[in-house]
Order: sequence, then C-alpha cells, then structure tokens
Amino acid sequence: MKTRAVAERVIIVDDDDAVLDSLVALLLAEGFAVEGFTSAQALLEGHPHEVDGCVVTDVRMPAMDGLELIEALGARGALPPVIVITGHGDVPMAVKAMKLGAYDFIEKPFDPAVLVAAIRSCVAAHAASSRCDPELGQRLDSLTGREREVLEQLVLGRSNKAIGRALNISPRTVEIHRARVMDKMRAASLSQLVRMALIAGIDPGPGAT
Repeated sequence: MKTRAVAERVIIVDDDDAVLDSLVALLLAEGFAVEGFTSAQALLEGHPHEVDGCVVTDVRMPAMDGLELIEALGARGALPPVIVITGHGDVPMAVKAMKLGAYDFIEKPFDPAVLVAAIRSCVAAHAASSRCDPELGQRLDSLTGREREVLEQLVLGRSNKAIGRALNISPRTVEIHRARVMDKMRAASLSQLVRMALIAGIDPGPGAT
C-alpha cells in the first residue's frame, strides 16, 4: 500500500479578497495545503511563533507591506521561504525583499503556471538548504567590466532607461549587455539573476550609480 505524500504548505498573503481566493483555489488544485490571509498582521497573529511553509505575499499592502512582513518573520529567527508578488513599478521593492531574504519575486500579471513552478522551486531549494553554486563565481568572472556594472544596476532594481542614464549609455546598449549577462550567468529570469548576484555577494548598496 502506497503512503500518501504530505502536501507542501503554502501561505498566501494578499489584501485583495478576489486575488486571494483565486490563488488559494489554484494552489489547492495543484495539491498544496493552503492558508490565506488578507493582511500581514493576520498572518503574524495566526502564526505567533513560526511559519511552517512557503509564504507568497503581495508587496504593497496597507498597514504592513511585504517588506515589513519579511523583516518581522526574520526577526523571529529562521526566515521561512518567501516569494513576493509585485507590480512592474515595484521591482526595486522586490529586489530589496530578496536582500532581506526572500527567495524569488514574480511580476504581475503572471501566468498561474509561473507561480506554481516558483513555489515548487522555492520549496525544493529550501528543503535542500541551497548553497552557492561553485560555478557561480566562474560565471561572474566571465562578465566584462561593463556587464558587471549593468548587473549591479539590475540588483538595484533599475530599468534599462535608468541604467542607461547612470552609465551614460543608450537603453538599447543596456538591453544588449543585459541579454549577455543573462546568458553568461545562465539565468532564466530577472529574479533568478538577482538571486544569483546576491548569493555571489554583489550588493552595490543604495548609493551606487
């Protein structure tokens, strides 16, 4: 007789009731054990000690936003795996969330399959206590000086236009360098690239240009 695998727990935090309900329904259909909360405070009150599972939270929420939630969870000790959902204009906030320890971020609007895949990847990486890829340093060393500068700007969450202004190059040139960085680092998405950079110790700080 086969034993049934324990469902992975996912906790959704979103102040939009319709979005929350749809995400809970989606993940239940995918076989996850799901809890939904309409605010960060509700999650913290519902789990006063520690959170067991992957947390998926919106970035912009009233009273306590996604960044403050991550800080509050981290202050308890071991930070659970966290994925943040962000609008296009909130990418700098999402990058800051990753610096605080979030595993990934997903930009709206997103394909439901993308979220499911991100959660599965997040859970697997957390379970394996993922460490820095020994090849990561070699990939980083393969970048040219300009490509490294573009990468540092991406870690700041800046757009191609903003990077172009900071580095005094055209947005089209930034786009070319960005594509080369993605290729050399073997990153499938911006969030994966940022995560690689942070693991490798690249953090230019808020004052970088």
